[in-house]
Amino acid sequence: MLGALLREDVGGLRTRSTLVALPDGPWLRLPTGEGRALLLPVREDGFQSRWTARLPLLRQEPGGRDLTSTGAVLDALARLAAPGDAPGYRAFAEECDRDLLARRLHSATHAAVLARLAEVHGPDPAYWHGHRGSLAHDTLAARTDHPVHPVARGRRGMGAAELRAWAPEFHPRFALRWLALPAEHVVHAPGAAGVLREGWPTPAEAGLPDRLHDSHVLLPVHPMTWAGPLHEALAETGLADRAVPVGRPLLDVVPTLSTRTVALAARPAEHLKLPLATSTLGLLNRRTVTPASLLDGAAGQRLLARVLARAPRFAGRILLADETRWAHAGHDMLAVLRRVQPAGLEGAVVLPLAALPAPAPDGRPVAAALADRFHGGDVTALVDSLLTLLFDWQTTLFAHGIALESHQQNVSLVLGGAEGPRLLLKDNDGPRVNTRRLTAALGGGEWNAERLGFADRRVCVTGDGPVADLFTAITVHLCAGALAFGLGARGPARPDALLALVRDRLREALDRTAAAYPAADGLPSAAEVLRARLLHAPELPVKAMVTAGTLLTKARSGATDINKHYTTGPNYLLRKA
Repeated sequence: MLGALLREDVGGLRTRSTLVALPDGPWLRLPTGEGRALLLPVREDGFQSRWTARLPLLRQEPGGRDLTSTGAVLDALARLAAPGDAPGYRAFAEECDRDLLARRLHSATHAAVLARLAEVHGPDPAYWHGHRGSLAHDTLAARTDHPVHPVARGRRGMGAAELRAWAPEFHPRFALRWLALPAEHVVHAPGAAGVLREGWPTPAEAGLPDRLHDSHVLLPVHPMTWAGPLHEALAETGLADRAVPVGRPLLDVVPTLSTRTVALAARPAEHLKLPLATSTLGLLNRRTVTPASLLDGAAGQRLLARVLARAPRFAGRILLADETRWAHAGHDMLAVLRRVQPAGLEGAVVLPLAALPAPAPDGRPVAAALADRFHGGDVTALVDSLLTLLFDWQTTLFAHGIALESHQQNVSLVLGGAEGPRLLLKDNDGPRVNTRRLTAALGGGEWNAERLGFADRRVCVTGDGPVADLFTAITVHLCAGALAFGLGARGPARPDALLALVRDRLREALDRTAAAYPAADGLPSAAEVLRARLLHAPELPVKAMVTAGTLLTKARSGATDINKHYTTGPNYLLRKA
């Protein structure tokens, strides 16, 4: 937590402090007025911050009193903030408490959960196959830390019982609740009304009266939403007297890494994204499902399909989940997305990038087990093959003016098959698109938000800056840099070798992009834009997730999108002398 607050310069910890040398090592000293100061013991970091916390304490001067609890530290920093920011500090203290609860549960259940995964799927995660095996990899990934957010394991509104019942790190299985709504109040994706409900309970199976079979449609509801927020949503939409709740749970599911998205237990290639009345990665990062996000996910998928059609070398290597089937009743708590994963992956290993550094049942990182099977035990070769495809694809997207929120949870590595490594993408809402560059790349007239079908007008911009920032924060930091630093810290490969690999494969991808997409239509070469911003810039943009997500309101932080609010950190891609 202290490392994150330092990185985000909370209370001026980074920019107002001076470095002092004490007998036990370096400290940062932050003056707080009238001869008082706060001191933070630090060590060199180098990933997304020059320094990070070395010990879990903040020392007060004069007196040398050490603050060693999250509450005491946040109280001290809150006194340096504007009075109106106090609620954010209290909310963050609560998030720390929830994260601690989750960590204790993870520790207490670690052996039992891993034993159950090994019993069901086998002892070696390199042989957990298909979409069913991917759910087991999600469980491992959910038990690891987020590369940026310090207290990502807790979830607002979910105590120990709820976590055990519904969170992916416990690999539970549960049944969904169902709600019958008047058909005229439910909006479906074009042409999706019938296929959306294939395999769902029928009105008769749900026990609805015959008179409602034709007039009402069933929507699935997560049990957590059923417990209270559902009634508020029905009241707000005026449907409280016309909605018919189904009396018993139906259709077993297993949670995926995102928690709110669940896989059908009998058909794990099919996922349902359901709104939850909770927040993760920050108070303001609510886990509902807005109607706009459903439109934008489908629009993002169509856009990626257009790029793939123009880049045949990615055929069969970049896979897209189908996210065109959805429904909502005009409220972010009354919605569902039915995601269908690509077929034909039953014999492949499919896992989110977030699972690669996670401990496998034998204690080694999952990446080491995969390297044993697919690369003769060479973890560096495994990472090499991943980075080569990842950077080739993402720089090609940038040449079309596109950057995705394709972080380590939304991109899965697919291993096994003649194609070599493949990438599977999902959750394609929330990109940034430079419409000038997209128009130059696609032709056929101007491409804008209306033509592309994006409901969120923040998606489309007219410059490279927001697109490059997202590319850096997501593809470079969360997918590549976090993997290099994470695996390097756990020992299966040397961190300097992995960092050199990140730098070299990115440079090679930019060389290919420069040759394929030269400067045109008055725009600079996309490759040169990224080369200047990534390989030569002294600093890189870094997500400021605590500040934008919890500590400050949007009005105070200035964040138009809390997931795209940045500070800066050192450029670990610069070659060292």
